[in-house]
Amino acid sequence: MFRGVVLLPVFLALASCSVKKYAINQLGNALAGTGDSFASDGDPDLIRQAAPFSLKLVESLLAENPRHEGLLLAAARGFTQYSYAFVQEDADELADTDRARAAALHLRAAKLYIRARDYGLRGLEVHHKNFAARLKANPREAVKELKKSDVPMMYWTAISWAAALSASRDLMMLPEIPRFEALADRVLELDETYEEGAIHGFLIAYEMSRLNPKPDRFAIAKKHFDRNLELAHGHQAGPYVIYAENVLVAQKDKAAFENMLGQAIRLDPNRWPEHLQLNLLMQRRARWLLSRSNQLFRTP
Repeated sequence: MFRGVVLLPVFLALASCSVKKYAINQLGNALAGTGDSFASDGDPDLIRQAAPFSLKLVESLLAENPRHEGLLLAAARGFTQYSYAFVQEDADELADTDRARAAALHLRAAKLYIRARDYGLRGLEVHHKNFAARLKANPREAVKELKKSDVPMMYWTAISWAAALSASRDLMMLPEIPRFEALADRVLELDETYEEGAIHGFLIAYEMSRLNPKPDRFAIAKKHFDRNLELAHGHQAGPYVIYAENVLVAQKDKAAFENMLGQAIRLDPNRWPEHLQLNLLMQRRARWLLSRSNQLFRTP
């Protein structure tokens, strides 16, 4: 009896820990799926205000359960989306009128992208021990072990990494390019249909910004654009905006640029609620790009 009395607090503590961990896992699973409700919300300002609380809640739960794969994916995806939609977009639009403020926002965007990337790498290490170190040592070899089930984590890790370099323009990050290139290429190889061909949208822009551009980069970008449109089934404004901004500006084709952005703006975002928030964002960017048309296509 004495031994039972002595051990009772230990049993209660263990039970308490188990209940707490179960509760955290259940809440974590629920939060990991909140991306869908955010994506279908038609009020960008509401999402702008709500997202930081949601992201910090995800981080607080990760502090209790650092290897929760759903939460790690939610953090990688959430910080990437928040940075792009509400920090980098603001920075880009301010660049012509307030360079100092724009520079500060671009720096903040880069830091948020790095935060997203680090969560993504942690997520990949849940099933692939020491993956980040092996990716650094030999990117092409390291990604060979990744499987289709890893595609979501790979995708958000790769694009947040690339976005951090783009936003920061930090030359110290240049040696890291082969790492996110290898991840992106592996996503393309394993599941090009993920998020309705989102990897093709990324590659439209990336082909045009490579340090060593390929001679046929315009043709490659066009193939990615066509495939992105096919996989998105005409539901998304993004491919039109990405292609117009990254390819048609480089080709100095103002008429095609304005026509393609017009197509993006004419798309009815309410027809596809699952893409509502993204389409509203891309239409906002399309309108901003159109407002800068004369600047982007200045005649000598």
